[in-house]
Amino acid sequence: MDSPAAAVIPAVYGASDRPPRGDYSRGGSVQADYTCPQDWASYTAADHDTYRRLYERQAAQLPGLACDAFINALPSLGVKDRIPHFDEINERLHKATGWEIVAVPGLIPELPFFTLLANRKFPVTDWIRKPEEFNYIVEPDVFHDLFGHVPMLFDPTFADYVQRYGAGGIKAHELGAGEKLSRLYWYTVEFGLIRQPDGLRAYGAGILSSVGELKHAVLSDEPRRLPLDLLRAMRTRYKIDTYQSNYFVIEDFAQLFDLTAPDFTPIYEALAVEADIEPGVLLPGETGKALS
Repeated sequence: MDSPAAAVIPAVYGASDRPPRGDYSRGGSVQADYTCPQDWASYTAADHDTYRRLYERQAAQLPGLACDAFINALPSLGVKDRIPHFDEINERLHKATGWEIVAVPGLIPELPFFTLLANRKFPVTDWIRKPEEFNYIVEPDVFHDLFGHVPMLFDPTFADYVQRYGAGGIKAHELGAGEKLSRLYWYTVEFGLIRQPDGLRAYGAGILSSVGELKHAVLSDEPRRLPLDLLRAMRTRYKIDTYQSNYFVIEDFAQLFDLTAPDFTPIYEALAVEADIEPGVLLPGETGKALS
């Protein structure tokens, strides 16, 4: 396959003061779908140590804050003391849900992203953050993608939802609604909360891979927490470089799968005439506190 143009424009919808980054040349190794080989040999001892320290710190935060599905699947990532080989994870992931992870050089454009998901391929950025970014990074790196996203792909229902989302994304792209649909991904796959019998828990990767946002999302009185509604979520803007000011809560993963079964065309038509909602803003009748 041909390599993508070097001057690729990744899909970045949320507001941020920082430009995206990523090396899309790689000596011609990046394919037309933006996948590339994981250059595992290029990781330094410091890179592996960064991954180890991030893993240890974040794993210690999970009890009482992360959902059961995530905690149960986390050991399936394998090694904790170094960046894993993607092939090792894929042996277990494909057996569990038919998914695989593929390396990408960074954020990728909308249509290739949706297409990969629709084919049960999850794009994982293969570079890791610098030491000065240890506590916070705006863009997803290999730790965020592996630790935050991949364990949830071992859950069959959630994995099916992500594939359905990707297939719907291809249609949204054709209709010019990709940005609106991206908000559903943001408020579920990245920053979703679920109500378990023992309390509110996180399932979104952006929460689960963040040492600070995990407690903020689940325990803090500051953010607004609302039951997930498709139209409400897709009207709601977000920022990518701060803690979220609102979260959407589901009852179970079957709810996600069922919500995305119907044709979204009427939703896109409604969104075209509905005004966007700024982060943290409540509509009449909403409290944002009932599910906290």
